[in-house]
Amino acid sequence: MSAGARNNTNLIETDRVLADRNESHGPVRDPANRTWVLVAGDFHRAGGMDRANAEFAAYLCSIGATVHLVSHRVEDELAAHPKVRIHLAKRTGGVHFLAQRHLDQLGRTIAAQVISRTPRARVLVNGVNCEWPDIDWVHYVHREWMTRTVGAPLWFRLKQSIDSRSHARKELRVLNAARVMIANSERTRADLIRDVGVAPERVRTVYLGCGPEWQTITSDRRAAARAWLGVPLQRPLAAFVGGFGHDSRKGFDTLWTAWKSLCARPEWDADLIVAGGGRALPHWRDTIERSGLGSRVRMLGFCDRVPDILAAADVLVSPVRYESYGLNVQEAICCGVPAIVSRSAGVAERYPVELDELLLPDAENADDLAERMLHWHSRIDEFKRRIAPFGATLRGWTWQDMAAQMVAVAESTEQSSNVADSCGRNGVEGAPE
Repeated sequence: MSAGARNNTNLIETDRVLADRNESHGPVRDPANRTWVLVAGDFHRAGGMDRANAEFAAYLCSIGATVHLVSHRVEDELAAHPKVRIHLAKRTGGVHFLAQRHLDQLGRTIAAQVISRTPRARVLVNGVNCEWPDIDWVHYVHREWMTRTVGAPLWFRLKQSIDSRSHARKELRVLNAARVMIANSERTRADLIRDVGVAPERVRTVYLGCGPEWQTITSDRRAAARAWLGVPLQRPLAAFVGGFGHDSRKGFDTLWTAWKSLCARPEWDADLIVAGGGRALPHWRDTIERSGLGSRVRMLGFCDRVPDILAAADVLVSPVRYESYGLNVQEAICCGVPAIVSRSAGVAERYPVELDELLLPDAENADDLAERMLHWHSRIDEFKRRIAPFGATLRGWTWQDMAAQMVAVAESTEQSSNVADSCGRNGVEGAPE
């Protein structure tokens, strides 16, 4: 047995001794007495679902639970917590499918070890990243986005065709085996019921929370952000925040078509700031440069200063083709920045009816997007005033509120009692390497 395996086994054995007093007889009344296994690609606060995973883990630690994190990466602050046990899965040479396989295998191994010693421990996984029949936190439904590949390189089309079918098959197997699913929006919940065939009573919706850093932008903060970008204070500024994949899921192509038509109008004096990395980024940089509109569009690439981008922006534009939620939109609104987003995005269901004109019915319709952006441009200050109550509502639902509701969902269900069957079905045995 390797040193890492011995260390994992010792940690789990220590947890068993501490937990036996609370978990060996009858249901656990106090969530603080639970032991949890969380399986996710990353736990860090840089953004996206990695942030949600980190916040949930931090909440469990804050109430005194013992938490096993099975992941490729865990931020230092979380890893240093005395209630956290780390189990790192290999990332083999950057090969994504191998990394997924290692995470799945290690997650099942650690879950089996923990539950064999602490039978009432809970296991929470993300989507199809690990096959374990307890709690599945679903951030993405693969059957809803089978990948648009028009114009993508041949290698990408072939790869995505294989990956999409594989994920869709695994989705049916993994999600239908879960005891309870937590969806990040009602849109995701409906997708799971309709497309994956799960029973409605097995899916609960818990919206993503908000961190304390997302506050209404002060004039000083706006001025500092504008100075960083080199944008005059009075110049209208639109922002796009999203990855540039060959599948065009984030809809930048729709925005670009709308933007070209807007820049042809003499009254359009706004600039566009774009943040996001990805394989298709070089293509878009070249496209914008050749268009002659390079002075009206600034491509930052991957950027870890999204709060500053939102502080400088007057509007966020997100014409996504598929988005189970849309954390970037929520963050913009929390900062008091209006956001034009596709009506199909999960976050759109939280918009009040009085902001309906910010919702794009068709992510393919660049003309409609251009008209909505013109409407915003003619009423910039008005939209900032109108978005403020919505931002206050979203800020009122914190990461702690989200995590507490997820724990309540978990406590309302019982872990599958036949651990041996679960381990056998998932092919788990032995200690992690």
